[in-house]
Amino acid sequence: MSKVYTDKDADLGVLKNKTLAVLGFGSQGHAHALNLKDSGLKVIIGLYEGSKSIPVAKEKGFKVVTTAEAVKQADVIMVALPDTKQGACYKKDIEPNLTKGKTLVFTHGFSIHFKTIVPPKDVNVIMVAPKGPGHTVRRQYVEGKGVPSLIAIYQNPGKDAKKIALAWAKGIGGTRAGVLETNFKEETETDLFGEQTVLCGGASALVQAGFEVLVEAGYSPEMAYFECLHELKLIADLMNESGISGMRFSISETAKWGDVSVGPKIIDGSVKKRMKAALKDIQSGKFAKDWVKEYQGGYKRYNALLKKGEAHPIEKTGAKLRALMPWMGKKNIKGAQAAY
Repeated sequence: MSKVYTDKDADLGVLKNKTLAVLGFGSQGHAHALNLKDSGLKVIIGLYEGSKSIPVAKEKGFKVVTTAEAVKQADVIMVALPDTKQGACYKKDIEPNLTKGKTLVFTHGFSIHFKTIVPPKDVNVIMVAPKGPGHTVRRQYVEGKGVPSLIAIYQNPGKDAKKIALAWAKGIGGTRAGVLETNFKEETETDLFGEQTVLCGGASALVQAGFEVLVEAGYSPEMAYFECLHELKLIADLMNESGISGMRFSISETAKWGDVSVGPKIIDGSVKKRMKAALKDIQSGKFAKDWVKEYQGGYKRYNALLKKGEAHPIEKTGAKLRALMPWMGKKNIKGAQAAY
């Protein structure tokens, strides 16, 4: 078991006389910035001219400057921008203003690990990655709690990179819960693998396939939706709270028998084989290369695939049924994209 760092292992004083810049004010960016500010640290926000986030950040009491100016003024700079946009922003605004002794912070290792950003050797490069979305990181902090976080050190010319990473983690509330140390390679490759094969890609495809099988067999779309999508949250929450065995403890014997006897026939060795192929594409850099190319080509295939997903019959059935559920937060997916 890796060492778990807590409040006593981190010293906020390490960041006390420094200026911290957060580039971007989206999901993670706003949470880091607000938590650090509430921890008594000096935080500025760097945004491109015309960014929709400028008035939002100003309203929260931050000094907002251009991205280039933020890098110039700050000692520690967090790059809280989408992976595909980091490379161009680095070349244009970050690199020309990086000087010896500064520290770059990332919330995910993609750009460093796949070398879309190659930082100079005389700056610290670290990662502080809370294992939760920005609104949870913020809410937990406000409640006096925290979200477990990862730290990683990629470059340490100043010999203080780990202290800075732990101090930043403490400033956002991470050490209240516990902080584990990893490295950029491990965080990046496991993160991509998880979201592609299990959490997002695997779960979405499994839900859609189950819905299609029931509807094609003549069952109503409403019943298919309830059984293949709606109840998934119940199971995911049980797993989240007490693991797979804990989830099994809470379901009926019939459900348990179906789980252990049929589940492995559905997610079988052939699925694992394809998961290994997906992991290989991540490890070799093929996925990253293809994704950057997709971005450079204007997101054509990406947008087409998203559109196809939105047109799936499960979406129409789901919208109708969710309207009957008063406890369900009504989310406008079109307007829910975080502004950067």
